[in-house]
Amino acid sequence: MLLRRGLFVGLSGIALVALWLLIAGPSKVVGVDPGNTGTLLLVAAAWGSLFALSRVSTGGLAREMAPGELKAWIGLGFTVSVLAYAIGQAHVFDGPAIPHNPDANRVGRNIALLVAAWAIVSQVVKGRWRQPVQRDERDLEIAANAGQWARLGLSAYAIGVAVLLGFSPAEKLSWAPPPMIAHLLVLGLIGSCALEYGATAVSYWRDRH
Repeated sequence: MLLRRGLFVGLSGIALVALWLLIAGPSKVVGVDPGNTGTLLLVAAAWGSLFALSRVSTGGLAREMAPGELKAWIGLGFTVSVLAYAIGQAHVFDGPAIPHNPDANRVGRNIALLVAAWAIVSQVVKGRWRQPVQRDERDLEIAANAGQWARLGLSAYAIGVAVLLGFSPAEKLSWAPPPMIAHLLVLGLIGSCALEYGATAVSYWRDRH
């Protein structure tokens, strides 16, 4: 138990370092972009956490929390980290088109890599889950409710952006060149994923209490 607790503490520390490198780290470290290192560390922390959970026995933490809840909390932490990075770096998209903007190109590439890596890692670990658990009616209901929250959140966000852009005078939209609008769309998609994970985790937590 102590070993497992130490493992998760270590993985949390790696995730915090990764988040610092992505959001607040120096622009260059020995001539290397720290964002790439942060991306690798964050993906490694997520993979390590999911893999560790897939090896947990039926005792301890796995007895108290459903696998769906455990994976939802990890997914929430990962997507919120990516969302924080995307918001923190939004200013780089306030400029020329991405092919002619090295900073926007770098940030966009990191975001795309993080999202793609999470999709691959979660599916690989799901396929290697040590003790497959059949999803009962509660799991299906929680998943359906969480998906509904994500759709509602994304719809409200899209309507808000459309109203903001459609009803603002052109002279007041200097902050929203095409790259920024594209980034706003990506923010909405990441935010909807975070909302779905959050709704899933909270639903399981409320059931346990």
